[in-house]
Amino acid sequence: MHIPDNYLSPSTCAVVGAAMVPVWAVAVNKVKKEITKAKMPLLGVGAAFSFLIMMFNVPLPGGTTGHAVGGTLLAILLGPWSACISLTIALLLQALLFGDGGILAFGANAFNMAFVLPFVGYFIYKFIKDRVKSEKGEYLGIALGSYFGINAAALLAAIEFGIQPLLFKNAAGQPLYCPYPLSVSIPAMVIPHLLVAGFVEVLFTVAIVAFIKRVSPGILYEGAKQKTRPLYGLIAALICLSPLGLLATGTAWGEWGSDEIAQVVSGGKALGFTPQGMKNGFSFESLIPDYAVKGLPDVAGYILSAVAGAAVLILLFKIIGSVKKNKTENISG
Repeated sequence: MHIPDNYLSPSTCAVVGAAMVPVWAVAVNKVKKEITKAKMPLLGVGAAFSFLIMMFNVPLPGGTTGHAVGGTLLAILLGPWSACISLTIALLLQALLFGDGGILAFGANAFNMAFVLPFVGYFIYKFIKDRVKSEKGEYLGIALGSYFGINAAALLAAIEFGIQPLLFKNAAGQPLYCPYPLSVSIPAMVIPHLLVAGFVEVLFTVAIVAFIKRVSPGILYEGAKQKTRPLYGLIAALICLSPLGLLATGTAWGEWGSDEIAQVVSGGKALGFTPQGMKNGFSFESLIPDYAVKGLPDVAGYILSAVAGAAVLILLFKIIGSVKKNKTENISG
């Protein structure tokens, strides 16, 4: 679901990115006002959860791969506005450090996965939980919220892909960017998420919420005991298991490189050309592309990437929490 650069036109990226600016502004203001210094590191833990969950690729119908995101999970644990910030930072780290998702397309990816996904998921979760007042109702809300949240994000990504050949063509009538129209992009993105990826999202969300309710209920319920050590233990377990994501072969739909898209088969025939905007578009070389470390086996590189990503996210939010504390002290002094 990570849209690479040059699949969307620069103008599309600018419009969707601009739409995220007021969302980020509200989210930052909400976090400043509502998240205490003590809870700020939890945003880093949530970002690490999402980052690691996204490393678990699974095979999807059609020979492509996909992954869960954890957007509804973070909205349930932290609130949707805090989830938006955590997911945004996780997506930014993926793009800059690992080349997972484009730099120009960052705003679009954030719109889909850091805004639409957690808010749709959280709304459905709350709607059901508030009306079915039992533990079963809560888990039903968690399951349906996470399922429809990720599918809403997938649908939006499919629309962003599919409008490109309608709006942007060269003089010969060939698409400049993503070459697949809505009639191809929507079923290609939505059906695999409805059949597989949505249930993977449900599995991660329900399992982690159940774990947290057992070991640290204070994260979910006011006045209950809150422990962070089990959360770091869970992060360590996810890091150790992350190489399972290497078992899924193939490329996620819409994430082919410009050197391979001409050979991609759709509707029984290969595309046969590389769109001009993709061939001559923006290029950015990440530090650890595709979570692979040169000179190391794939498994070792994947684990090292998982460690680095989780550590950076946790440390970053701890630093932010520390800065927030210092500002509070300066004001009160």
